[in-house]
Amino acid sequence: MIEQPFPDTESWVEFYTQADLPILRHTQNELEKLHENAESISGRVISSAVLKDPLMTLKVLAYLEKHRPKTQRTDITTIGRAIMMIGIDPFFANFKDQPSVEDQLQAYPKAKLGLLKTINRARKAAHWAREWAMMRHDLDIDEITVATLLHDIPEILMWCFAPSMPSRVHEMQLRDRQLRTVTAQQEVYGIPLHELTLGLVSAWHLPKLLATLITAMPPDDEKLTVDKVSTDNPRVRNVSLAVDLARHSANGWDDPALPDDFKAIEELLHINHETLMRKLGLEDENKPKTSPDPAQPQ
Repeated sequence: MIEQPFPDTESWVEFYTQADLPILRHTQNELEKLHENAESISGRVISSAVLKDPLMTLKVLAYLEKHRPKTQRTDITTIGRAIMMIGIDPFFANFKDQPSVEDQLQAYPKAKLGLLKTINRARKAAHWAREWAMMRHDLDIDEITVATLLHDIPEILMWCFAPSMPSRVHEMQLRDRQLRTVTAQQEVYGIPLHELTLGLVSAWHLPKLLATLITAMPPDDEKLTVDKVSTDNPRVRNVSLAVDLARHSANGWDDPALPDDFKAIEELLHINHETLMRKLGLEDENKPKTSPDPAQPQ
């Protein structure tokens, strides 16, 4: 486990691109069950299991880009297409016996809880982004889903490999509600996580459009408004606002940033406030009636 920050972004990127990334134990178990019935399952079913886990999603895309044939001219930006390219039998052969998050963080229960909360937040963001992309009739809903799911992957990696550091960031912000996230990250990690995102996207050679969507957020998690993200690119706004809603609502549905979030989402989707509240399950109470399901492929 990393106890002290590396000297620069390049060192962090080098470490993570060489690390054997763990996945959720639930993902391990689900893939093992699917492998037992590999002859009768489809890539869609496998994709559904992968998209519940941001770490597994990242591993599949990184693997595909690493083994990309020279004749391939089209970027693969969704898990369904990635599995189609890899093939079902090769998929199971290449992704068996993976380390688990639970084993890696066995001695760090606080970090495991922090990681699971971050992954749950990513799932919620992906669920909302997918729903909004469908409302907008986006041409590639799965791409929006994957980009949103992976947006907070640097924070997830920190929980996995440097568990004491994200805990310090969280504690600093609890002590000082006015402290900017980028400032806390710079002090604890030696770099803002936005820089790490850019470095990892480049190092893993993720597709250009996917990289644009993932890195579209400003280098701080300050409340987003329409003029803070590319107003001419509704796909970028779709991802950014879903990430923002998940982050702010994790603090409770009375978070002061949420009214501006709601307004920006309403403008993106061209719906009124009552309709948005109904879709979020907030029309009668100040909390959702049900939690969003993990992102699922179409």
